[in-house]
Amino acid sequence: MSESGKKLDVRGMFCPSPALQTTVELSKMQVGEILTVLADDPAAEDDITELCHKRGHELLELKKNDKDLEFTIKKIK
Repeated sequence: MSESGKKLDVRGMFCPSPALQTTVELSKMQVGEILTVLADDPAAEDDITELCHKRGHELLELKKNDKDLEFTIKKIK
């Protein structure tokens, strides 16, 4: 993880909370910073992926480990 990286753990939260929390966290960050989001709500996969597309952020990676999802998002604007 880069020095500018931040981590957001939304495990245990359900739609739409993971996406909302991700939006709030990204809004506090600088362009180019990396946010790692940990989620376990199956709906978060579509919600957070869509959030990135709609808001213009780059989803660098999505790792799946059983029920856990790990998103690596780069703030673009």
